[in-house]
Amino acid sequence: MGKGRLEAFSDGVLAIIITIMVLELKVPHGADWAVLVAQWPAFLSYVLSFVYVGIYWNNHHHFLQAAQKVNGASLWANLHLLFWLSLMPVTTGWMGENQFASLPVAVYGAVLLMCGLAWQPFQRSLIVANGGKASLLAQAVGADWKGWFAVAMYVSGIALAFVAPWVSCLFYATVAAIWFIPDRRIESRIEQ
Repeated sequence: MGKGRLEAFSDGVLAIIITIMVLELKVPHGADWAVLVAQWPAFLSYVLSFVYVGIYWNNHHHFLQAAQKVNGASLWANLHLLFWLSLMPVTTGWMGENQFASLPVAVYGAVLLMCGLAWQPFQRSLIVANGGKASLLAQAVGADWKGWFAVAMYVSGIALAFVAPWVSCLFYATVAAIWFIPDRRIESRIEQ
């Protein structure tokens, strides 16, 4: 089957996720810098999550550009990924409201971990639907070192959250920085 409906549905869900996250930001009550400074944990957690959702949207788009079709497995794998992404507003708000306390940072990392793990079956299902190991997608993905590095960083961040939550957040931000630029291998394969 064609990929158009999967793309449209995913775009809509990701737009709603971002909308919910921004609606969770509270309007500062007051007109001085102290009021804004008090809001920095919520704003910082929002920025990190916005970047993450943007990265998933961007990479989702790039990956589907290289795909010609989807199958039932890729539809379910996509829903699995969207489920975990849909938890981002809750964990973002919890982490920001509690000023990056240990448990909210660990749970935020667990959601990031599950998003990263959910990306793997989505990726594999699209590869299978588009020709398997010889497909353009399989060649572009290769060993997927960035994906597995991200999983390792999330697991480390979750463990460190109970000792040094800020280090965990730095791990999460490092993964975001690595994924910020879409994978060039996909773009180069599409151009060929």
